[in-house]
Amino acid sequence: MRKKEMIAMLLAGGQGSRLGVLTSKVAKPAVAFGGKYRIIDFPLSNCINSGIDTVGVLTQYQPLRLNTHIGIGIPWDLDRSFGGVSILPPYEKSGSSEWYTGTANAIYQNLDYMETFHPDYVLILSGDHIYKMDYEVMLEFHKANRADVTIAAMPVPMEEASRFGIVVADEEGQITEFQEKPPEPKSNLASMGIYIFSWPVLKEALIALRDIHGCDFGKHIIPYCHGKGDRLFAYEYNGYWKDVGTLGSYWEANMELIDIIPEFNLYEEFWKIYTNSATLPPQYISSESVIEKSIISNGCEIYGEVRNCVIGAGVTIGKGSIVRDSIIMQGVTIGNGCVIDKAIIAEGTEIGNECTLGIGSELPNKLKPSIYSFGLVTIGENSWIPNGIQIGKNTAISGVTVKEDYPNGLLESGETLIKAGEHA
Repeated sequence: MRKKEMIAMLLAGGQGSRLGVLTSKVAKPAVAFGGKYRIIDFPLSNCINSGIDTVGVLTQYQPLRLNTHIGIGIPWDLDRSFGGVSILPPYEKSGSSEWYTGTANAIYQNLDYMETFHPDYVLILSGDHIYKMDYEVMLEFHKANRADVTIAAMPVPMEEASRFGIVVADEEGQITEFQEKPPEPKSNLASMGIYIFSWPVLKEALIALRDIHGCDFGKHIIPYCHGKGDRLFAYEYNGYWKDVGTLGSYWEANMELIDIIPEFNLYEEFWKIYTNSATLPPQYISSESVIEKSIISNGCEIYGEVRNCVIGAGVTIGKGSIVRDSIIMQGVTIGNGCVIDKAIIAEGTEIGNECTLGIGSELPNKLKPSIYSFGLVTIGENSWIPNGIQIGKNTAISGVTVKEDYPNGLLESGETLIKAGEHA
């Protein structure tokens, strides 16, 4: 009987609604990061770097880009005849069609897939965090403690602990209690949503709780295992870990990559980040262009100034344009004579000549103040901005816009412009 010691199940079905227009057409794990990567590249690369060659990727929301990106897993060396990477969307069962309703429900619906490999252990991951972690070390910890469930947890500042699911553990690391976003936390160890289960324990819990709508690991499975006396341990992680769930944290994590000594290093030989990147010509930097402290991907043509930016593949920046503190995703064209400050511009967008983005004062966004903040200009993919337009801060634009959409050629700070058929 062929078997795998540990397989990974990667939850990649989330919309990531706090990223606003960036995820209106694409699942959060497929959003670009660091120029040439997508967010899902990080957990996938962690798997192969940790010696895990069987990964089920559970998709649901807008999966097309994700499916195309992962393909048969060649960039991650996950094209295996037994194991490898499998995309697991929800599918119609006899008598009913069922969407995944919660993280554990999604895993439960794929029991047959897991059963195929007769695993000893199952690693549960989410596809929307930026970090490097050797899951092999976590598995050794799990075995050494004869654990039924091991939860990766990281220390957070005590004053922030009430925002997280908190685990309370004794000196051996055995978990004594859980607190979900407690007003008065008893510890500062926050669950990272990364779990290793011994397979019989996971299977039993999933079947026992299968009728709970929206069955979730943090809310249901973990408390159930704890309640019936399973051995639960906290594995403390102290490396770099970033939840890029908001536009502000997404922007910050990208900007941290261009620090002189980045906290998160994309250039380490021994822990490579693999991706499915297009075969593109090298970048072209003209004689009049100026580039300072930026990541510039392949296939770019730069004729203007770029300072403190992360630029994706195949971007064109016109003559006399100045782009600062911004994330420009692949295939964006910026015309001549533009000034762009602190913007996130999604794939395939075209910006006309003489446009100014990020002007004026920081007023809160009127439509979605909690999403479009941090002083950013956010533009959804395949949008079009006509010549000579000015755009304020805390703004969002999506779609092919025309001059008439901008009173006096201006979108004021805090305004949102979403064309018909597009989503905010």
